[in-house]
Amino acid sequence: MQPPTTRPDVPAGLPADVALDKHQMLSRRNVLATLGLTAAGVALAMVNYRDEAQAATTSKAAEHAWCMVIDLRMCDGCKLCTLACRKRHNLREEQTWINVYDMPDSVGGTFHMPRPCMMCEDPPCMYICPVGANLRTDEGLVLVDTDACIGSRACMAACPYEARYFNWTEPPPPKRLPMASTPQMPVAKKGTVGKCVFCADRLPHGELPACVAGCPMGVLYIGDLVTDVAVSGIGTTVVLSEFLRDNDAVRYKEELGTNPRVYYILGHGQNLGGAA
Repeated sequence: MQPPTTRPDVPAGLPADVALDKHQMLSRRNVLATLGLTAAGVALAMVNYRDEAQAATTSKAAEHAWCMVIDLRMCDGCKLCTLACRKRHNLREEQTWINVYDMPDSVGGTFHMPRPCMMCEDPPCMYICPVGANLRTDEGLVLVDTDACIGSRACMAACPYEARYFNWTEPPPPKRLPMASTPQMPVAKKGTVGKCVFCADRLPHGELPACVAGCPMGVLYIGDLVTDVAVSGIGTTVVLSEFLRDNDAVRYKEELGTNPRVYYILGHGQNLGGAA
């Protein structure tokens, strides 16, 4: 048996076909493998874009610290992310967990703004629930236990991003055998609240969230603050901290102090602060 091919410029644990150019386009297979690596296996210096991000990665010994990056420069408003989410979670139209809004810009025009759950580090929705149905994982995902939810809708009132949706009716009939509901992969149920979960059940396996995979324009990235890597649905891999810093990324309604883990890249006169 021939010994495995090695390259002196590739660190141990990385495939030989993964080049060290931090801005290169990787194959889909290597993209997913790279996203799943821990910080110890990545030969990239961690440069935190936010003090809050550094706190998130050091306060607990979490293997990952998930976030999302949305490049508004690339969004054409096709809403395929919305359709992918709806299909994956078997949602009715009014229950879509990522919507694309037409927003006014500073020059009298409009731009398209996808808006998932912001996965706040200080989520007001979590503290107000009377039965503790909301939870936040060590990896930064804000989830809902639909089995515990009593449908008080207090979390909906508390969310400043309008990212929670009440199930007024039963979900559509499932197209496959029904699965047990978990916070990572909730099953919509009448009388409960649903929301985006970043397809939390996929992330441990190196799979992309449905909205990210479904975007043909490379608008959406799933990122990891620990490995300092973000990946789009078209296979673009970036150094997360550099991508945010070099493109002056912002967070929606950041002044509210919720410390959202969704970053937006602007470029067309957008303004995401205040009551926008």
